[in-house]
Amino acid sequence: MATERKPKVAPKARRSGLFVGLLTASATFSVFLIAALVWGWSVYYAPGPSARSGQDTIVTLPSGSGVSAIAATLKESGVIRSIDMFKAAATITGADRRLRAGEYRVPDRASLRSVLKLLTDGTVVRHYVTLPEGWSSAQAVDILNKQGVLTGTVEVPPEGSLWPETYEVSRGETRQAVVARMQKAMNDNLAKLWAARGPTTVVRSPEEAVILASVVEKETGVAAERPRVAAVFSNRLRLGMRLESDPTIIYGITKGRPLGRGIRQSELAADTGYNTYLISGLPPTPIANPGRDAIAAVLNPPRSEDLFFVADGTGGHVFARTFDEHLVNVARWREVERRKAGLPPAGATSPTADPAATGTPPPVASGEAIITMQPQGAMRPAAPGGR
Repeated sequence: MATERKPKVAPKARRSGLFVGLLTASATFSVFLIAALVWGWSVYYAPGPSARSGQDTIVTLPSGSGVSAIAATLKESGVIRSIDMFKAAATITGADRRLRAGEYRVPDRASLRSVLKLLTDGTVVRHYVTLPEGWSSAQAVDILNKQGVLTGTVEVPPEGSLWPETYEVSRGETRQAVVARMQKAMNDNLAKLWAARGPTTVVRSPEEAVILASVVEKETGVAAERPRVAAVFSNRLRLGMRLESDPTIIYGITKGRPLGRGIRQSELAADTGYNTYLISGLPPTPIANPGRDAIAAVLNPPRSEDLFFVADGTGGHVFARTFDEHLVNVARWREVERRKAGLPPAGATSPTADPAATGTPPPVASGEAIITMQPQGAMRPAAPGGR
């Protein structure tokens, strides 16, 4: 029986077939690769999910979060469609090494590319809390309570312990932590200001500086006047005169809340422990949280002979060295007040007949006292214990 023999395939033919097979496989792979790239590219740039409410989504990424944790947070918040696609895109673009923690506002239907750019640029949502100069600690707590991104409760801190400033706060931060930052800022800044005090200051400690500065802060809203007001009060303390500051009467009544009306004559005579028309020296505590300029003013008051000041009707004050000069300024101010109240002019009045010369406020229709600095010794404590 004859045996059939298989035809021999030339080596060249085998190599050609292998080449064709590899070429075919390569072409197929390329097609799939191109398709995958096109699909990935479209997903990368395509609009993302719609915000679940409103025009954007707030996402908070804690510090120290890795790519997987960030992707999971974004997916849970409805910002991205796929955790794997986010991780792949972050790795391919190198964004995984530049993602930043913080609070982000992601726009509605933001693409994967936009989300990554937002997180790598660090375009975080910033929240600020401002404590104005001269606001009380009770008012500071009101400000913190109105800031919805903060958490927890806080007791009203000691008056004068907070540094007026604008603070950046984070969502979820406790109100107590913000108060602690405000108190640290006060301690740090007060130490620097105290170290730079001058020889004209009358205060004997940083605590006294804050008390007197709080009175200066509440007496004038004109920054340029603070040194001059500080000089008046420093001169009065040096001579043993009472400060006779209206804001101290108000603080004794409200403990840091706005009074919302004028001071009544009965309140002028009430010894609350803060009424500096009745007590000698400084109030027992600050009456507000003073700022840098007010503290610096009492630690370096200018040399001056002024002992009196009164409102000038324009938001500022007019100053005087003697009580007679002061009476003339008071008469002008009272005319301003009468015009504002729609009352007729008081007419020519001799300075010696002015009610302030006897320490008695003039009668007004509202029953509220018109307060101004009195002649030395004009007012006495209403009860034992006045200082």
